[in-house]
Amino acid sequence: MSIDDSFRSVRFNQDKIVLLDQTRLPEEIKYVDLYTVEDVFWSIRNMLVRGAPAIGIAAAYGLYLGVLDASKKRASTALNDSVEEYTRYLMSARPTAVNLEWALRRMKQRWDHEKGLSVEHKLTALQDEARAIDLEDEAANRIIGEHLAALIKEGMGVLTHCNAGALATSRYGTALSGFYIAKERGVDFKVFADETRPVLQGARLTAWELQQAGIDVTLICDNMAATVMSQGKIQAVMVGADRIAANGDTANKIGTYSVAVLAHHFGIPFYVAAPTSTVDLGIDHGQQIPIEERAAEEITKFNGRMVAPNDITVYNPAFDVTPHELITAIVTEKGVFSPPMDLRSALS
Repeated sequence: MSIDDSFRSVRFNQDKIVLLDQTRLPEEIKYVDLYTVEDVFWSIRNMLVRGAPAIGIAAAYGLYLGVLDASKKRASTALNDSVEEYTRYLMSARPTAVNLEWALRRMKQRWDHEKGLSVEHKLTALQDEARAIDLEDEAANRIIGEHLAALIKEGMGVLTHCNAGALATSRYGTALSGFYIAKERGVDFKVFADETRPVLQGARLTAWELQQAGIDVTLICDNMAATVMSQGKIQAVMVGADRIAANGDTANKIGTYSVAVLAHHFGIPFYVAAPTSTVDLGIDHGQQIPIEERAAEEITKFNGRMVAPNDITVYNPAFDVTPHELITAIVTEKGVFSPPMDLRSALS
């Protein structure tokens, strides 16, 4: 049984969202119940749920819960204001992953489309839309996995950075989805997972997820990637994405750009895997992608213990942007795209 069959990062149960708290992994498997839009905002901001698709799914359900609660307290004529308010509020939770904005805009469009109908009908439509976003992500990830699995050959070593697996999506994952499908097909391959400083998503999440699924995985420090590549242990790099510009420039977890540069140096193909909901056709290139900066404590502390001088200046961007020239292909549910890329034309 694979991890995506056993665990879901986001589940919806009528009046609540059930999250697998990813800040507790791998020491503890703990689920938390979210009942309010404020709960959902806090969980996204504090990374109980993370990964671009999973954030979008959680936010979609969160908007529904917010409007459902508002419908019990406010006149029906005020609910449009509630939808606007909660949409803006949830969008502000994290800035880089475009799936958050995409999912919330889609939810608001569905609400607006039901104009003139009863509140009960509109609430049902809103819940249906959130479920559709959830299920469509699962279907997209399966197709992405089929594309990636075709690239994974017997005896191959694949490097991945951060966590783009089942924990980051509705199911299967993006970059890791090919691993699950290749394993289903009996392919013998090996995964190398970067630890992914400073929050250690690779060490805490990817290594745990793949180990649980019975996939051969070796954990390495971020600064070991060049050595492992130089030793001939890596034949491909597969990573996820949080936002992709129209020209193919890709924002992903900090350190991805470094891996892409190394892969280019060693002549190793570098693949980005993401659903088309992660492609932001409203921006031309990567310099327009907003990059989240996070708290200094993520760097200055480890397990609550200071590991840096007090009052040291810290720069902590959570993401970097890999230029499309370093990307061998972007793998989506709608196809595989290679540079030079014009994703507006390809996805229109």
